[in-house]
Amino acid sequence: MTRYVYGKYRDGPDPLAPPYDVRAALDEMGDAILAGASPMDALRDLLRRGLPGPGGRRGLDDLLREVLRRKRELKQRTRLDGTLERARALLDKAIGQERAELDRMAADPAQAADAAFRRELLDGLPPDTARAIRELAGYDWRSDAARRTFEELRALLRAEVLDSRFRGLRDALADPDPAMLERVRRMVSDLNDMLERDARGEHTQDEFDAFMRKYGDIFPERPRNLEELVDQLARRAAATQRLLASLTPEQRWELNALIEQTLEQAGLAEEMRRLSDTLYARRPDLAWTGQEEVSGEAPMSMGDAVTALEELADLNALESALRQDYPGARLDDIDEEMVRRALGRSAVDDLEALRRIERELEAQGYLRRTRGRLELTPKAVRRLGESALRRIFSSLETGGRGEHDQRDAGYAGEPTGTSRPWRFGDEQPIDVVRTVVNAVRRGGRPPVTLSVDDFEVVETERHAAAAVCLLIDLSYSMALRGTWAAAKQTALALQSLVSTRFPQDAVQIIGFSNYARVLRPDELASLDWDMVQGTNLHHALLLAGRHLDRHPDFEPVVMVITDGEPTAHLMPNGVPRFEWPPSQETIALTLAEVDKMTRRRATINVFMLAADERLKAFVEEIARRNGGRVFSPSPDRLGEYVVRDFLRAKARR
Repeated sequence: MTRYVYGKYRDGPDPLAPPYDVRAALDEMGDAILAGASPMDALRDLLRRGLPGPGGRRGLDDLLREVLRRKRELKQRTRLDGTLERARALLDKAIGQERAELDRMAADPAQAADAAFRRELLDGLPPDTARAIRELAGYDWRSDAARRTFEELRALLRAEVLDSRFRGLRDALADPDPAMLERVRRMVSDLNDMLERDARGEHTQDEFDAFMRKYGDIFPERPRNLEELVDQLARRAAATQRLLASLTPEQRWELNALIEQTLEQAGLAEEMRRLSDTLYARRPDLAWTGQEEVSGEAPMSMGDAVTALEELADLNALESALRQDYPGARLDDIDEEMVRRALGRSAVDDLEALRRIERELEAQGYLRRTRGRLELTPKAVRRLGESALRRIFSSLETGGRGEHDQRDAGYAGEPTGTSRPWRFGDEQPIDVVRTVVNAVRRGGRPPVTLSVDDFEVVETERHAAAAVCLLIDLSYSMALRGTWAAAKQTALALQSLVSTRFPQDAVQIIGFSNYARVLRPDELASLDWDMVQGTNLHHALLLAGRHLDRHPDFEPVVMVITDGEPTAHLMPNGVPRFEWPPSQETIALTLAEVDKMTRRRATINVFMLAADERLKAFVEEIARRNGGRVFSPSPDRLGEYVVRDFLRAKARR
């Protein structure tokens, strides 16, 4: 029987995931926008946090934390002088084996003089490894074991030096195979020639493909073109330079001497110099200088150390890109291939999801660019209002009339439980069941054909429409007390509630500071407080009265959100006048507008967002004159109070 093993899908995004819903991203941005952030700042904040919940994606901060963790781990396990340490150990081993053989020779009178001469040569070797190896290059070893150890040392250096420039050559050059070394020489020469032709504009992709067919096994990363190959080699060459710079001066000199000596002995010194100069000229933007502070205890080979420094360079560049803290920073600045190398495929998917957020917010009509700035569209404002309303409804107690979702929301009446024949111009919903029953009775067996006479509509009772006025304090104190975002969210929620569930109502939102002004629904989300002096409730009530007078047959609803008593009024010439403490004229004119509201049968309910005694006395006077109520909600429950009060008034009517 065939056996199947199931596991987590790891080859890209989940192919069975639901379609991308950018509305969740807009909802996440909503709180920041309502608190006064610009759409661009709110979007950048969202990209830093990521998308929470099931199917969410990590944000830039999550990826940055992963980068910092990888850097810390890599530095703690990396030690750069491993090749020097191993070379010194092999050299000491070879010299020790040779001395043991010389001791045996000294016992033979015929060989004693030769043994003494050779021991003197070994005693006079320079203390540093590089010069000692150079002087022993022509030494005629008397010990076969010492000769094999020294050849192992030279093979090690040859493999490590070339592996530091061409990843993967260490294993290929582990054995002293002259044919393999000659092939490497030809490859470097052919590569230099190809780079020179490319500089003259003569290189073709066919030439590169032929080069890879011939030498592709030397390049395990399988570059697809010359630019990718140059990038891989340049990054490795730059990491080699940083490795040398990160050693002590003595270690740097010693390892550099070993590299030069090894390349000369391999017949590669001139070609490698040509290649290094070309790589630097083509990629001067790489980190060719600088030191890496590493603290590992286990020594690493030169090739492995270069690989570690390559990865550290990627992580350093990725850290800078993910911080996005430089002028003009964009997500497109983050190199996807670098993310893949450093953090894996899942991080690439997270990054692509973040990039999609901005694209989809524009493509789906939630954001638009105007003169380089991101702005909310009316569609986005409606969405924020719906989200604010959902949050408010989720906190309302269930069971109360009008305090839960209604299936027939949007129609101008309530179903009576009966139906009647459809007439031209009817806006009531179709009674589908009765309509189909009428068609069956008239036509008999299926297929059933509907005619105009079959249609029936749900009979409804029209409820009294309301003229709603929400007056919001825009003064600076609202921002200082942290109540501004709650007031905006409340205005959006009420606007959404009236427009979607009670479309027959006429709602007007009025903001007031030194002046009062009518606020359009599409400007509510980006609305900001006014940094001016004055709380001109007098002017706001004037505008509200005009709105009520334009709808004389509507039930009047007036709600005021404020955190301070009136400190300004509108003078006859239309100029506001500010006084603190409030003048008697300001109080008298404001209460006169309250009396006019009372004569219009408009109840004023005040939502007081501060515990100031003067404000409390003033709103109690409004309640005494008008018969309205006073509420003192906390900012996080302001929307719940306002919506509940509105729905209670609707139910009462």
